Amino acid sequence: MDELGLEILLDHYKDPRNFGHLESPDVVGEEGNPSCGDQIRMELKLKDRRVEDVRFSGKGCAISQAAASLLTEEIKGKPLEEIRKMGRREMLDLLGVEVNPMRLKCALLALKVVKGALFDEHEWPDGDDEGEDEFGF
Repeated sequence: MDELGLEILLDHYKDPRNFGHLESPDVVGEEGNPSCGDQIRMELKLKDRRVEDVRFSGKGCAISQAAASLLTEEIKGKPLEEIRKMGRREMLDLLGVEVNPMRLKCALLALKVVKGALFDEHEWPDGDDEGEDEFGF
């Protein structure tokens, strides 16, 4: 693993950004990853088709929790259409570390929750126009 990427991941796990709850969120999504027990809840405030504010809560491994923290920082202030276009590659780039196939769902869970809440898209995020990849996504 890239040492700087690992440092950032551990920092977001130990000191998550935007952790907690919003008063009167406009959109709420919550899902889990039954294969490892991760659970993420995302609460979003929207204004003018943008994410005005976002908070997350949940429990799970360092990858899932750090990914949720990183994603909240990334999407705050973004237009919804930009978020809709985010896929697996963008999420993994944001995470900044190599993720093995067994941990891929941990890394993608937060984005899956956000896209489910905002766009009623409940599939695991992909990034390829060719459909499924070698991991079955």
